[in-house]
Amino acid sequence: MKNLIVVAGHAILRDLALVEQDEGWFLLDFQKGEPRNYIGHIRLAVEQAAADPDSLLLFSGGPTRREAGPRSEALSYWLVAEHYAWFGHPAVAPRALLEDFARDSFENLLFSIARFFEITARMPELVTVVGWEFKRERFSRLHREAIGWPEDRFRYLGANNPEALAQALQSEQIARAKYEADPYSLGPEFLAKKAERNPFRRQHGYHASCPQFFAGERPWR
Repeated sequence: MKNLIVVAGHAILRDLALVEQDEGWFLLDFQKGEPRNYIGHIRLAVEQAAADPDSLLLFSGGPTRREAGPRSEALSYWLVAEHYAWFGHPAVAPRALLEDFARDSFENLLFSIARFFEITARMPELVTVVGWEFKRERFSRLHREAIGWPEDRFRYLGANNPEALAQALQSEQIARAKYEADPYSLGPEFLAKKAERNPFRRQHGYHASCPQFFAGERPWR
């Protein structure tokens, strides 16, 4: 596998029988009405993986909600893809795995590249991130530049936008300003949020499997 396709998770599944409804997910208030959008993210990523047999598809996101138990955003998205029979592309299933430690969007990108390296022992030639269209600049510019990933080896595919787009854009402007000031999301405010999104105190192993990622090196150059 040469290329990486990442789907950044946003919520945790509660009930597959209600997958298209709010009741089927553990949602925050501002996420109500979004489940069909999440399915759209998953479907687009599966279609991209089906079109590229050299790709590895990673669903990214940890067990971020205490009330959801130890199930993760990544596993939730994988189960949705399985529920829909991989949207007519069952050959993608063996190439679809989890990155289930990320707690924010910066970690979605960095940890997914680290996970790709764990699995394949190589750097991806191309990284494609699938997510909200309104988050394009956050991933394509802020996060990509923070880790030093080359622009010509990165794609961002915006699958859709939430219905409450004006509210989302307002929140996104605030979020981008915070990442501008703290690109690696290591300041007190980000760390507090990450602690809240890690209720089971899990620790990733990327420091051991990909030590160069955390030593200031850029092994993809």
